[in-house]
Amino acid sequence: MLHIIFIILIGFVVGLIARFFAPAPHITGFWWTVLIGVVGSVIATYGGQALGLYRVGRPAGFIGSVLGAIILLALVRLFAH
Repeated sequence: MLHIIFIILIGFVVGLIARFFAPAPHITGFWWTVLIGVVGSVIATYGGQALGLYRVGRPAGFIGSVLGAIILLALVRLFAH
């Protein structure tokens, strides 16, 4: 249970930072911000593994997660119009 709460809190912080650098006005609310952070982390992890930045089984770091979330927001903005 504590692990899930930690994921939600880190996802929220990552999502907030990503939304600061790449604002998306149509995506608002706590849960959307958490989702942006968590999905950004997944993007960074698997993208980093594909590029050889991370070994398989190793998660992305905090900065990588923020970059993944910014990429996610850029994709959402690109395809939302």
